[in-house]
Amino acid sequence: MADESTQSITINAAPPAVMAVIADFDAYPQWAKSVKSAEVTVPGPDGRARQVAFKIDAGVIRDDYELAYDWSDDQKVSWTLVTGQMQKSQRGSYTLKAVGSGATEVTYNLAVDLAMPMLGMLKRKAEKVVMDTALKELKRRVETGDGAPRDLRG
Repeated sequence: MADESTQSITINAAPPAVMAVIADFDAYPQWAKSVKSAEVTVPGPDGRARQVAFKIDAGVIRDDYELAYDWSDDQKVSWTLVTGQMQKSQRGSYTLKAVGSGATEVTYNLAVDLAMPMLGMLKRKAEKVVMDTALKELKRRVETGDGAPRDLRG
């Protein structure tokens, strides 16, 4: 069974604006560095994806996989692995909570079980880097509308 990791970040935008970026899978390759492609394979009746196929390259881990999503308005989205090459299982979620005036606390939970063995210490470090990067990239995308670092935007 995979261990669950949790991290949080505060984003200077209301929950609907944050969730709109999370739900825009077509744009992921523009701002999420490890995502090489994201394709909605099963759209939902409400316009939000039910299943999405990803190709990622996160250095040590390269994978093609598909996730199934469950949306709870603009408060939470959770997902589980449908198929994957390097992963046996994945479950995760973003939980959004309005804080202060117009800000959102985003809590990211992730549990991944890889098909190949990996030392626990290395796996935890990789999870921390993936989560930290994902939250920072999400924050930058929401707050600036851009995935490029400030010094590259011209």
